[in-house]
Amino acid sequence: MTTPKRYLVTSALPYANGLKHIGHLAGAYIPADIYVRYLKAQLRDVVFVCGSDEHGTAIPIQAMKEGTTAQAIIDKYHPIIEQNFKDLGIHFDIYHRTSSPLHHETAQEFFTVLNDNGDLEIKTSEQYFDEATQTFLADRFIKGTCPNCSYDNAFGDQCEKCGKSLSPDELINPVSTLSGNVPVKKETSHWYLPLNKHEDFLREWVLKEHKNDWRVNVVGQVKSWVDGGLQPRAVTRDLDWGIQVPVKNAVGKVLYVWFDAPIGYISATKQWALNHGKDWKPYWYENDTQLVHFIGKDNIVFHAIIFPVMLKLHGNILPANVPSNEFMNLEGDKMSTSRGWSIEMDDYINDWIKKENGGESMADVLRYYLTAIAPETKDSEFTWKGFQDACNSELVSVFGNYVNRTFVLMHKLCNGKVPPFHNDLIDDLDKQLIQDIGNTKLKVETLLEGYKFREAQFEVIDLARKANQYMQKKEPWILAKHLPESPSNQHLIDNALHLCLQLTANLAILINPFLPFTAKKMLHMMKVVEKLLEWQNAGRVDLLKVEYSLREPQLLFRKIEDEEIAHQLEKLTIKKVQVEENKSVEVEQESKNVLKPEIVFDDFGKIDLRIGTITAAEKVEKADKLLKLEVDLGFEKRTIVSGIAMHFKPEELVGQQVTVVCNLAPRKMRGIESNGMILLAEDKSGKLHFLHTNGMIDAGSTIS
Repeated sequence: MTTPKRYLVTSALPYANGLKHIGHLAGAYIPADIYVRYLKAQLRDVVFVCGSDEHGTAIPIQAMKEGTTAQAIIDKYHPIIEQNFKDLGIHFDIYHRTSSPLHHETAQEFFTVLNDNGDLEIKTSEQYFDEATQTFLADRFIKGTCPNCSYDNAFGDQCEKCGKSLSPDELINPVSTLSGNVPVKKETSHWYLPLNKHEDFLREWVLKEHKNDWRVNVVGQVKSWVDGGLQPRAVTRDLDWGIQVPVKNAVGKVLYVWFDAPIGYISATKQWALNHGKDWKPYWYENDTQLVHFIGKDNIVFHAIIFPVMLKLHGNILPANVPSNEFMNLEGDKMSTSRGWSIEMDDYINDWIKKENGGESMADVLRYYLTAIAPETKDSEFTWKGFQDACNSELVSVFGNYVNRTFVLMHKLCNGKVPPFHNDLIDDLDKQLIQDIGNTKLKVETLLEGYKFREAQFEVIDLARKANQYMQKKEPWILAKHLPESPSNQHLIDNALHLCLQLTANLAILINPFLPFTAKKMLHMMKVVEKLLEWQNAGRVDLLKVEYSLREPQLLFRKIEDEEIAHQLEKLTIKKVQVEENKSVEVEQESKNVLKPEIVFDDFGKIDLRIGTITAAEKVEKADKLLKLEVDLGFEKRTIVSGIAMHFKPEELVGQQVTVVCNLAPRKMRGIESNGMILLAEDKSGKLHFLHTNGMIDAGSTIS
């Protein structure tokens, strides 16, 4: 296979509507970073682009939650996400923004080309409309009861409780989240991409041409969609947040985020080229460019079906591969920020990297574990115990232990310098180790070219494991004990430690795509420059020159204690409880904004409302929320039980005038018959207030 002249590698654009969790990191970012670091070590022409996806309904919804604007939300989260990636060693050539003027211009140009060429269709359909706010409602702005699990706060696109994908028409009793009103259906026109016209292209390109070199999950999902029959897909929406449709009279219409976001790869490439005085076009138009999209499972349809159709129509190259990972679960459950069951990148950085000197090594520990359990072929699971074991049993005990022992023995037995190698004393163990070094390079290379990052990382660690075994068999510390009577032992020591040091240099090269901070620390210990990390140096056993002085060893990794893991598990549980409590408050608040079903005047006329004066009040035994009140209605006195004990002390209520529903059927509460109901108002903070009148009114006065 001919090596491409250049590479363009992309990672899915994360929504800038909140913090991103480590499941995202494992899916589309660490694998891409490993691949790019390998390509750059090969000295290939490669550009790695990503950026924040800053349009779509997720942004204004988050703005509503935080009581701010959509622009403020993206300005808040974009820099946080960008810095999180940097702290975890994800090295993009550019991290762009879809809110940039260059992206708006690029996306509008893309739409215009397809529209002018007749590749889009205009269709009119009925969609939900909120008459109170005069707004067509995106799916996420509609809530109702899930038809699958009966959860009464399901969104129009998905139920967050059972996970079922929905359409607004499937919801039971849908309401607008903007006003709380029941929406109506109203006609609107939009541009559509007729995917049904491109089924033959997709069958030929994906299901035949890439059947054997793309991951099974990607080919399988494309086949499922195509066999089921593709439908035209809207590329515009009625929203006020997004990229305006570049057509006259298309007021209030923006490009649908799924259409706009992948074009962000192109605008990011343009910006990179502007920043570096390069030409961006070869990366998107020349066939000797290899375009690779790294994505998560939920993005397959966009990157293996929809965006390729868009690229083909626009005259761009098509992706050579779309490596997609499955989902990563957490401690036995699906990872979800909205349910509070996740580990955000920002939290990990604050807990493990920023709190200690040399914290970069903990970035590599996370990278290592996420790669070791990467969901390349099926869903995987992150556990804090697994994280601890990966660090302590593999990075500390195998990789770090080997490098540390090599340097300690080199300083102790060879005066801190690289010893010579005596060819006349080479033995089978030496030859096998040299062969293992060369074989590992070839294995890792083949696996990385085939996007098998989990297996590739295993081969590097396995080489360190073989090196430990070699050192144990050579036993240079035992040879040193017999130097007085066997001076020739020094040559045997030299050979063993010479090869161990050369292997250490190889480990730095091979581990660099996976653990870049560790490789950098190893370079420092060996007193060599980054040029050593070029892939062409891997497999060689002459990388460190004889008599070259090396620095004292530094521990590459530290052991993770049980107490640290217990703390993280406790923190995870507390977080979930807090999120559930906050959701309950949100749901309760939203329910207060939704009007009850309409009634006629005769219904209201049946309610007998009167002014009453509280003459006595006391707590109800074994009931924290209840107070027993004696209320004077002028013509009679009544006992009323009210759930207001958490808001008022009994002595505060005596003499207070209240509004009473007098003709409510009696009801027993804690064995006390309650005859009536007191009406109060609740503010946004949940505090209760009496309905005040101007001055005292005669008890028993009617309210009409």
